[in-house]
Formats: sequence, C-alpha cells, structure tokens
Amino acid sequence: MRLTAQQVYDKLIHEDRILDLQGQIRFFFGDVDIIVKQKDVVGNIIQEWLQGWFDKRGIEYAPSENTQMPPDFFLNPDDRTTGLLEVKAFNRSASPGFDIADFRMYEEEIINKPYMLDVDYLIFGYDMSDDGIVTVKDLWLKKVWQITRRMDGWAINLQVKQGVVHKIRPGVWYSDRPGNIPMFRCLEDFISAIEETVYQNPKTHNAAATWKRQFLDNYEAHYCVRLDIPRWSDIEGQYR
Repeated sequence: MRLTAQQVYDKLIHEDRILDLQGQIRFFFGDVDIIVKQKDVVGNIIQEWLQGWFDKRGIEYAPSENTQMPPDFFLNPDDRTTGLLEVKAFNRSASPGFDIADFRMYEEEIINKPYMLDVDYLIFGYDMSDDGIVTVKDLWLKKVWQITRRMDGWAINLQVKQGVVHKIRPGVWYSDRPGNIPMFRCLEDFISAIEETVYQNPKTHNAAATWKRQFLDNYEAHYCVRLDIPRWSDIEGQYR
C-alpha cells in the first residue's frame, strides 16, 4: 500500500486513533526487565515505532541512508523526489528541542535538490508519566516554513555557538500567545530568510551574491515555476 504523507497522518489520527493510545518502553537485559522512564529517549523510539507501524500496516517506504539530512523515509521508493517524510518528536510539556538541519548543509542541499523543500514533517508531541506511560498529546503534519521563524539578530532561528552557525531550530508553531514571533507565512518568505542568513553567516557570506540565482534556476528547472522571492528587508517587519 502506497500512501502520501497526508494519508499517513490521517490513518494515524482517524484509524489508529494514536492520540488515545498508551504505551511503555521496556528494556530487557539478562534476567532484568525494566520500564524506561527517561523522557529523552522517547523521540528516537517513536521514529523506530513508526517504521514498525509502516511494516505492520503494509505501507510502502524506503528508509533514508543519510541520517544527517531530511527526510527519514521515502514514501514513494520509485521516485525519491516526492513523498518525502521527516519524523520529529518532542516532550509536549517543553518547547520543541529538535533540529531541522545543519544550516550550511541545508542551504547547499536545497540548491542542488530543490524538492527537499517539499519534505513533510510528521511531528509527535509526546508525554511520559512518572510511571513511564507514553502518550501522544498532539500530532502535526507541517512544511518546513510552517515550523520555522526568525530570531533576534538573524533572519532564521538558529543554534549559534561562539558566533558560529550550526543548526536550524524550530519555533513554537502551535502557540497563539501574544508576542510570539510568527512562523513564516509561505515558502517564498522562508527562502528570503535563508538567503539573508547565507549573507549574514561569515562561513557562507562569499556565496551570497549568486545563491539566490542558483536556487531559482534549479527550482525552475525542477518544477517549471519561477519563484518570486522578496528581499528580506521588505518583509522583515512582518516577523517581529
């Protein structure tokens, strides 16, 4: 059975009713059997569980061999430019702590493979009780621009250590609290922020002059559509 990302999401929500399920993580070693109660292991386990769920439900997929970049799964193994699914999970009682991708690898990847912008992010917001009972409180299916935002001093939310740019980090896309920095409204604004960050980042600054043209040419060659990317300075005020 071959499903789209939306169909996978719908099946989890409506058929398997994942938001009503409970589970535990058990570890057997020798003659000792324990229930795992450490929340920080749940995210990786959920990704492995989803692969097992694909197998049990007879859903076609191919796992990605590149663990450093999205996606985790190809839902169309015959065409690895479509049906791209990335799985993320985080403790719902805290803010999202996962990474989107390494910034430098990502800005190069979307030039060479513009279809990577069409990755669907299946995001599990989980909880674990003191007794080790795991539940999924929320499940989202999002595009990358729907879960990312700007940050102070940078056009996109980043992990920056000692002035060095590392990972692209998510925003809190599910919050409607006043004062929250909004997520990007569209793909074009997200690309504008990436271009500005290429310019801002000392490690990629020299590539900034040609980055946008290269991206637009390759995107058009793949999709037969020429995007209209705004200047970051023209839209920056919308994301304060």
